[in-house]
Amino acid sequence: MQHRKLGRTDIDISPIIMGTWQTGKQMWAGIDDRESEQAIRAALEAGITTFDTAEIYGNGHSETILGRALGTDRSRAVIATKVFTNHLEYDQVMAACHRSLKHLGTDYIDLYQIHWPPGSFGGPRVSVEEPLQALEKLQAQGKIRALGVSNFPRDLLETTLTHSRIESLQPPYSLFWRQAEGQDLPYCREHDITVLAYSSMAQGLLTGKFGPDHRFAKGDHRSANKLFASPHYERVQAALERLRPLAAEKDITLGQLALAWVIHQPGVCAIAGARNAGQAIENAAAADVMLSPTDLDKIDHIGRTVTDYLDADPVMWKW
Repeated sequence: MQHRKLGRTDIDISPIIMGTWQTGKQMWAGIDDRESEQAIRAALEAGITTFDTAEIYGNGHSETILGRALGTDRSRAVIATKVFTNHLEYDQVMAACHRSLKHLGTDYIDLYQIHWPPGSFGGPRVSVEEPLQALEKLQAQGKIRALGVSNFPRDLLETTLTHSRIESLQPPYSLFWRQAEGQDLPYCREHDITVLAYSSMAQGLLTGKFGPDHRFAKGDHRSANKLFASPHYERVQAALERLRPLAAEKDITLGQLALAWVIHQPGVCAIAGARNAGQAIENAAAADVMLSPTDLDKIDHIGRTVTDYLDADPVMWKW
């Protein structure tokens, strides 16, 4: 798997990144800690060296499982985690980082990100400069190597860059969710900011495993995902039927086709979750899929039969 540089740093990251929201269990159903650990180990052995987590994922549970799974192989991995919007005052950022270090069982975090803009979900409406000051202090102390942001709109990202060097932006981005293409992706390319696309398989939709009559188990937050609601869901199913032959021609899965499309976009890496080792290995193999310009055009056209009907709101869930 050919690695890439994170922003303007010397940090090597894998184009496929393992996401661990599901590892935290909260807002998911049917997650087993032992299988999560096995998935992380399998991902590392398959070439995925970069892992994304957050303090809010199970209130530290995801970080704890990730740290435990990596164990003595921590030096082989790049760990990205996030501070939540309710901890963005200076002292709160400092405390949150130290909690994450403890959960992860490490003395440094490779990429520390602000998870949502200040004021989101009732968090403190501080100036973005306040958490950035804390992040720069932590960086100076050697506790974090690089700074990033997640879910920041273009105008706030631009403001952030006037205060601190940001190496990454983490937006929702997939073949079926492409609002980031408007302003975010061009801006990031211009400023050498790596895009870490989350929900790069549209929370499992692009694996093709959810049929027309699918119903989520109680507690699974994906039931609030806009793409799973009518009339978008019907358009998704029609698009998947058109994508299946393209995947079959290359002898790959739909999920691998979706991940390959994302990482073929300039400056974009794909975050993909995995419940078990098999899924992690399958995701890693997507890094070796080659797509021609003709392939990309065909896939792009099919994806737009879904995205052309979505509004400009980048938030995927109707909460």
